[in-house]
Amino acid sequence: MEGTVDLLAESVGKSVLVKLKGGREIRGTLKSFDYHLNLILENAEEVKGNKTRQYGTIIVRGDNVVLISPAPA
Repeated sequence: MEGTVDLLAESVGKSVLVKLKGGREIRGTLKSFDYHLNLILENAEEVKGNKTRQYGTIIVRGDNVVLISPAPA
């Protein structure tokens, strides 16, 4: 888990794509995270195909996170 924490720490302040259980995808700037993978995202938006829905700042509960990756440009 320590390597994961290091990788996430490098992503703070950068845009990430978070895939959630149920197939939802959220893109935003990673502001903070904890050991349970709870995430705080700023300028968050849900991505569905070519459509997006703006959320602003949100907290994503870690047990819903399937994958975190750098957001595509």
